[in-house]
Amino acid sequence: MQEEVENRTINLAISTTKLTARTIVAGIRKFLQSREKTKSRKSAAKGSQPRGKQTVKELLGQNQGATNVEIDKDGIRDFERLAKKYGVDFAVRKDRTCDPPRYLVFVRAKDADVLDAICKEHLAKSMTKEKRPSVLKQLAKFKAVVASIPKKIREKKQERDL
Repeated sequence: MQEEVENRTINLAISTTKLTARTIVAGIRKFLQSREKTKSRKSAAKGSQPRGKQTVKELLGQNQGATNVEIDKDGIRDFERLAKKYGVDFAVRKDRTCDPPRYLVFVRAKDADVLDAICKEHLAKSMTKEKRPSVLKQLAKFKAVVASIPKKIREKKQERDL
């Protein structure tokens, strides 16, 4: 009787182990299948062309032509922000042949009208930045005003009641 119970227990343990191993393998297969599906969906949604900032090679590989514009180092971040806003494909290239390096921005030829809009908006923002007073200059002015005010003499008294 004891021997029969032991055999049944061992058989149960072995079959349970096989079941869990099969379950783990099946789970891994399902995970890999779902991962492949998401990759295929992303590639179908994204298309074969990259969007936004990319390399010059990728931009020229779209066979749509490209125009280039020279830009300052300070204006690159503003340009990227505006290009993302307008959905423009572009590539930034640093030209190191000059002593202060130049930055060339390549844009698809069909986005030339959008490039004009970006330039106008960038110019308007830079003009408003020039009109605004410098915060550091205002801070220095207020420091001078505070320094010219005489310090008040304060007496501190402490009263103790018992």
